[in-house]
Amino acid sequence: MTITAPLDVPELQRTRALDGIRALLELMGEDPDREGLVETPGRVVKAYLELTGRPGDPEVLLGRTFTDVDYDPDSMIAVGPIEFTSLCEHHLMPFPGRAWVAYVPSGARVVGLSKIPRLVEHYARRPQVQERLTAQIADAIQEHLEPRGVGVVLSASHGCMGHRGVRKPGASMHTSALRGIFKESPETRAEFLQLTRAGGGA
Repeated sequence: MTITAPLDVPELQRTRALDGIRALLELMGEDPDREGLVETPGRVVKAYLELTGRPGDPEVLLGRTFTDVDYDPDSMIAVGPIEFTSLCEHHLMPFPGRAWVAYVPSGARVVGLSKIPRLVEHYARRPQVQERLTAQIADAIQEHLEPRGVGVVLSASHGCMGHRGVRKPGASMHTSALRGIFKESPETRAEFLQLTRAGGGA
């Protein structure tokens, strides 16, 4: 999946961002004009724009469905693990992880396979907290596909916990969001969670 950084950033905003990175380097006791750092502000700004470049909006991503699929209405469609990287909105440090997404279609309305990973990327590529990210993915599928239910599980390692503060790099965070039949039916929920475990999930 190719996601490009926005190219139409106003020059004033870009200049302010570059000045901010230079100020941060100075706060660290560094000289932003030395050879190894002179281009660092530009690289940092470009990297953050790339990390937050979003591949479309949910209404478009989930807008085209296939209704002529010969599909058992009691069966689920599951995709995962989907690798993603998001930014902790409290420290702007990356948190990479994997997502498992499943839904039980209503009226045989199914979406193209690539659209689910793109949806995950859409919500991951912004300053986030994992709990909200999990819920946003589930709610978007519920709203736009109107399935019988949705299940989402995320497992991620947070740089803000692994490289600062408590410094526990091996710890992972697991979150889930269950809607409809995934919340109401113990059998459906168990089937989905078993799939995530089989794929190395929570």
